[in-house]
Amino acid sequence: MDTDSLTRVADYEWRIEPQGEMRVPGIIYASEALVRDMDEKVREQVCNVAALPGIVRASYAMPDAHWGYGFPIGGVAAFDAGADGVISAGGVGFDISCGVRTLHTGLDRADIEPVGKRLADALFHSIPAGVGSTGRIHLDEAGMDAMLAGGARWAVSRGWGCQEDLDRVEEHGCMQGARPECVSAQARKRQRNEMGTLGSGNHYLEIQEVSEIFDAETATAFGLSRGRIVVSIHCGSRGLGHQIGTEFLRSMVVEAQRHGIHLPDRELACAPILSDTGQAYLGAMRAAINCALANRQIITHLTRRVFERILPAASLELLYDVSHNTCKIERHDIGGQPHELYVHRKGATRAWGPGHPGLPAELSEWGQPVLIGGSMGTASHILAGNRPDGAASFASACHGAGRAMSRRQASRRWHGRALVDQLDEAGILIRSPSSRGVAEEAPGAYKDVDAVGDAADAAGLARKVARLKPLICIKG
Repeated sequence: MDTDSLTRVADYEWRIEPQGEMRVPGIIYASEALVRDMDEKVREQVCNVAALPGIVRASYAMPDAHWGYGFPIGGVAAFDAGADGVISAGGVGFDISCGVRTLHTGLDRADIEPVGKRLADALFHSIPAGVGSTGRIHLDEAGMDAMLAGGARWAVSRGWGCQEDLDRVEEHGCMQGARPECVSAQARKRQRNEMGTLGSGNHYLEIQEVSEIFDAETATAFGLSRGRIVVSIHCGSRGLGHQIGTEFLRSMVVEAQRHGIHLPDRELACAPILSDTGQAYLGAMRAAINCALANRQIITHLTRRVFERILPAASLELLYDVSHNTCKIERHDIGGQPHELYVHRKGATRAWGPGHPGLPAELSEWGQPVLIGGSMGTASHILAGNRPDGAASFASACHGAGRAMSRRQASRRWHGRALVDQLDEAGILIRSPSSRGVAEEAPGAYKDVDAVGDAADAAGLARKVARLKPLICIKG
């Protein structure tokens, strides 16, 4: 991206002044190097989002931003809950409530090394991964409705986890306002056999070592120390979420036309929040959030069972579970007055600061854990929210490294089998059903996650707490 087209507000903040149809400015949080590496399409999409009706304050892009469908991935935008506000399926994304869940183990690297290959094989065979992967759970219509309404709470009630897990999940494991009746028969069909599966793309389950501590006090509060082993799970609502996004994008194109909403890009299809289509999408999207929360809860249970067999001394307690493809109703100050807003986060993580009433009591003093997933073979980061008032980007931070090249480009440059061997030599065990999938997710296909974490910290979006190094990766 050409930085000459931006106004530098601070070292890690760049502004796009309103022009053309923009109703608010665009704000990009990133270092100069990260901005220069961004595609020009990111700037265009930030500006297009800023032209949507009802948007408030600004259209934001996180340090990991890259070109997406309609909204940039790493985009944040909030819309007034009144008659002018809109909701956009492209502002949530196709993998609704894709997120990261991190678990403690109580183990050190020395505990893992003797059984690493056995553990990797057992996790790979116990947790289905890959395109169209299915599991052992098969839901009938009543079970589907219960899952879509209950989320992780439903999973725990079925024996897949414990009550204590729910305290460390956004929305306490269940998104209110879900409307299972708004989820189509085709979306249900796609999900019927996919609960407890990772899926494909950038989704993974990783065994990670805490390799560096940046904030000792917060790390201690989060239960993190150098050399400790954690498990991170990255996946979402699988085929159900994708189908909901696909269907409502089509209907929102028609709805936007009917309400006279001019779209700078057809991919920004949206509907007034208060319209029947807007409300139906909200109900279906919330059901998909519950699907993703239930899915990660079931995978947690399956992971615990593997550890019980191989490393019975482990205790897999949940640190936190965050989603990064959502739209949620939140209250934020606009012009010194609290407003109810519909906050779209696409490839962006909510990052509540210390004292926020939505945090568990034991985390209130420290802020919300912000889980930034890396790409296969690179680091991940744990940060903490800074400010409860959401002064920066409505209390949002980045979600991962962000792609630097397309999957097609990556598959042309790298070969899956060779990459697995190279990572094995580096002490990282990879298990995947697809060599092509491994190539598409090569570490070099992504931005430098350390630079992204540094930028989030320097911009005041969240503060760095710990760096995680992968040891085992189960890859879709």
